[in-house]
Amino acid sequence: MRQAICAGVLVGSGFLLASCQGVLDPQGPIAAAERLLLINSTAIMLVVVVPVIVATLAFAWWYRASNTHATRSLDESYESRVEFVVWSIPALTVILLGGVIWIGSHQLDPRAPIQGKSDPVRVDVVALDWKWLFIYPDHGVASVNQLVIPAGAPVEFRLTSATVMNSFFVPQLGSQIYAMGGMITHLHLLADNPGEYPGFSANYSGDGFSWMRFVVKSVPAAGDFNAWIEQARSTGSGLDDAGYAELAKPSRDVPPATYRSVEPKMFERILDKTTTGSGNADIDGPKPPTHHAAG
Repeated sequence: MRQAICAGVLVGSGFLLASCQGVLDPQGPIAAAERLLLINSTAIMLVVVVPVIVATLAFAWWYRASNTHATRSLDESYESRVEFVVWSIPALTVILLGGVIWIGSHQLDPRAPIQGKSDPVRVDVVALDWKWLFIYPDHGVASVNQLVIPAGAPVEFRLTSATVMNSFFVPQLGSQIYAMGGMITHLHLLADNPGEYPGFSANYSGDGFSWMRFVVKSVPAAGDFNAWIEQARSTGSGLDDAGYAELAKPSRDVPPATYRSVEPKMFERILDKTTTGSGNADIDGPKPPTHHAAG
């Protein structure tokens, strides 16, 4: 019994810690709006849940076997006032909750641009086995499992997957969104303050799923971001077809790395190769043999 209680306390503590460092600790306008939507939705549902719990406990206490003052009748009867309360309150709650979520979902459209203190930064995201590739098309560099952005600047993402479906999620910045093979999804995020925010894949993608994690580094100003770009251009190797083919091979626990250059239209070429079924590990080579099941 004591072990079960300790395990429950540890699980609860872990959940609270994760919440404090995640969706309940927003570091951007999207995550802040999502937290407000979560709190409002929970409050609306508690309007029904709390009275129901209280009424259940009150009825159980009043109609206990030892209470001789409670009257019990086996005759069925219809009470219109009770029926009105039983049905109207949940109906109004569903209408109110649906309206709040409908409005909030449209306001938090991931394709909608965000106003920031500086010009947007474009980042192309490719989900691989089992790592994240971030391409900066306007700067000609790329990184693996590390996303560097300037604080206060909107970030415009284009996301795809060169393998199975994944889900891109930075809890403190908001908006979990899927990355799918042969498709492009769009996302706009912004970090209000400098810091490091964990990101991961929220969709199971195979044996190395646990290692599909990355760090978002929000640097204080655009000058610091440009300094990181220049540092990336002076280190590492170039990301060409051969380099991508090597990177796309399944691997686990890949440390953060940068590429000093990226061949033009690399994101579009990865997308085309995925769409045509050339395979994520052979962007510049022959297509793998296809096996057809006997019908």
